[in-house]
Amino acid sequence: MNKLLTLSVVERKLFLFTGDMVIVIFYLYLLVNRTLKGTFDSDKHSVTIFIIGIILFSVIAYIIDIYNLERASKPITIFSLSLIVGVLYSFSVFFITIILINTTVSRPYLMVFLALLPFSLTAWRLICSNFFISQPFLKKTIFLYEKNFENDVIDNVSNIEGKNNSNGFNVKLSIATNQEGFTKNPERLKKIIDKIDTVIIRIKNYQEMPKEVEQFLTKSMYFGKEVFTYTSFYESTYEALPLNLLGNNFYEVLHLKNTRSHYIQKLFTKIVDFSLCFVVGIFFGLAVPFVCFFNFFFNKGPLFYIQKRIGKKGKEFKIYKFRSMVVDAEKLGAKMATNNDARITPFGGVLRKFRIDELPQIISVIRGDMSFIGPRPERKVFVDQLDKINPFYSVRHVIKPGITGWAQVKYKYGENLEDSLRKLEYDLYYIKNRSITLDLRILFKTVTTIIFSRGV
Repeated sequence: MNKLLTLSVVERKLFLFTGDMVIVIFYLYLLVNRTLKGTFDSDKHSVTIFIIGIILFSVIAYIIDIYNLERASKPITIFSLSLIVGVLYSFSVFFITIILINTTVSRPYLMVFLALLPFSLTAWRLICSNFFISQPFLKKTIFLYEKNFENDVIDNVSNIEGKNNSNGFNVKLSIATNQEGFTKNPERLKKIIDKIDTVIIRIKNYQEMPKEVEQFLTKSMYFGKEVFTYTSFYESTYEALPLNLLGNNFYEVLHLKNTRSHYIQKLFTKIVDFSLCFVVGIFFGLAVPFVCFFNFFFNKGPLFYIQKRIGKKGKEFKIYKFRSMVVDAEKLGAKMATNNDARITPFGGVLRKFRIDELPQIISVIRGDMSFIGPRPERKVFVDQLDKINPFYSVRHVIKPGITGWAQVKYKYGENLEDSLRKLEYDLYYIKNRSITLDLRILFKTVTTIIFSRGV
């Protein structure tokens, strides 16, 4: 057991994945040999079912990100995600198999497959929780920085370690790269290499890096240690861009492309927008009479709230929502909504809790002003303020705004300008790394957010 606790994060992920595969293969065996009845080419279909089943599980697990142990701060997070993956996977495999084989089903074994597989995956993580969650799996880290960044070191180290060390890094030592103690004590460096897993370096000009520091980094890589610049570390760990550290290198880091977007990504976006407009449109049509009825008694006033927002290329457009606040909520001037805003009516609180107030936004999607996935559009008055605080804020407007986005599923409900700038880090990460996989992750995270009524 003690030896298991010394496994690295990658090894623990592999161990967990191996256990998942054993469970998945076992239930696939039951599906092939017990659940399905009828005459079919057993050898041919068995291999096909196993291949589809394994690939499908891997894809779902990757999209929902259930192996992201470094950022899992609570056991309930892993358990709930495991349950969701199990349910999605079992139903997906079942329906794909039925369509593929076109055969009848044994109900007792069907219930075993649909019900027990999700709970088996969850139980496996419960068994592993002592090794992967409760027990530390922190990487021993050394943080190297320039002397003139000393005032930022405390904040940087706090960001690296994070809340409850949930991202898997523990800074054991912080050293200024231009300290004499660093450059004149090679034996100390040799001892450090043996005791660390990761090196994070924060230097303004890497061309002026002290030779001793360069040699230390090279030796660290020789011994298989991870070496990150703080910017690349921040991006890979938090899936956001550290605006306060980019400075003049911002556009170099962002890698913005003003050329044509990838055709596959564009096609996928069109398909998502069209499909979700159809699905969400049904819910919107059903919701209108009910919201209108309860509005009359508990939220008297206009049914819709229409507001101008800034969209692609900085152009204003109208956004539509079911009204959730009192009439004339901004008679004293524009103000960002907060989580427990006194202007929200009791019925409006219900609409917000279950995201029903967001449904009318499909009107903007149909009109082409918005997409389902993208940075959330903001009002001009706040955009102007944020532009003055951070000149990169308007970069969000290079793509269409969205009903949901990376910042919405990764960060809490934005209540002030500071929160908006924090969300900007996630929006810019999305613009830089936009892909079909990332869009799918956003969609799945949005669904779980709505299911568990979490604030975004």
